[in-house]
Amino acid sequence: MIRILGLDPGLRHTGWGIIEKEGTRLRFIAGGVINPSTEGELSDRLAELHTELKKIIESYEPDEVSVEQTFVNNNPTSTLKLGQARGVVLLTPALYQLPVAEYTPNQIKKMIVGAGHADKKQVDMMVRTLLKSVPEHIPPDASDALAIALCHGFMRPTSAHRLRVA
Repeated sequence: MIRILGLDPGLRHTGWGIIEKEGTRLRFIAGGVINPSTEGELSDRLAELHTELKKIIESYEPDEVSVEQTFVNNNPTSTLKLGQARGVVLLTPALYQLPVAEYTPNQIKKMIVGAGHADKKQVDMMVRTLLKSVPEHIPPDASDALAIALCHGFMRPTSAHRLRVA
């Protein structure tokens, strides 16, 4: 059995989801969203993201982590801030010596829905189909993180994206 933490990085909202995979059986464990303060210095907000990720890793003890790769948008300032949050999301599990895999949004959608340009509703519906016990009230960012974890669960035997920390 393998426990996978999926992370959908963001400075305002970082979705997280934990699944277990045993053979072909998939099981929802937990999911939620980290919402760092929107006030204060960027460094404090990033530290808050790091602290909350540490709590999740220590509470759920995942074996592997999967993260959505950043897309570039039209606003350079937003892209830079997202990149900094993503750095924290990659660093935190690495500090626990957890292997981290990265997947593009299109890879995730194609693996979960079968179409690389699926919308959020289609992804959420498939997450709920694959993981029957996902609560109704789970936020969209958490559902996206579960999709990232599922993608890794399906891709991991052949994943060339895995990083190891020495």
